[in-house]
Amino acid sequence: MIPAITIILCFQLGGEIASRALGLTLPGPVIGLVALVLACLAWPRLADMLRPATSVLLANLSLLFVPAGVGVVAHLDLIRSHGIGLAVAILGSTALAIAAGALVFVAVARLTGAEQDE
Repeated sequence: MIPAITIILCFQLGGEIASRALGLTLPGPVIGLVALVLACLAWPRLADMLRPATSVLLANLSLLFVPAGVGVVAHLDLIRSHGIGLAVAILGSTALAIAAGALVFVAVARLTGAEQDE
C-alpha cells in the first residue's frame, strides 16, 4: 500500500511542479490527477496496483470534509453576517452547474448521435 500511495503523491507533486513552473491557473493536484488517469489508461497494471490503496482512500473520503467543517465552525460570525448572500450564491451556482452539465450532455449526445439510437 505504501508504494501505491507514494505513486499517487508523486503524481500530485508532479502536477504541482508543472502548475507552478508553467504558471498555469489550473491547480497542481488536478494536473497530477489527469496525468495519473492517463498513466492508468496507458498501463493497466498501474491501475491494478493502485486499486487497493484507492479503495481505502475512497472508503474514508468523508474524513477529508472534517477540516471544512472546522472552518465553518471557526467562522460562524461571518456566516451569520453573510449567510443569505452565501446561500444565494451556493444555490445559484448549483443550479447553473446542473444546467451547464445538462446542456453539455445534450450537446455531446447530439454530436455522438446517441439520440438517434433510441
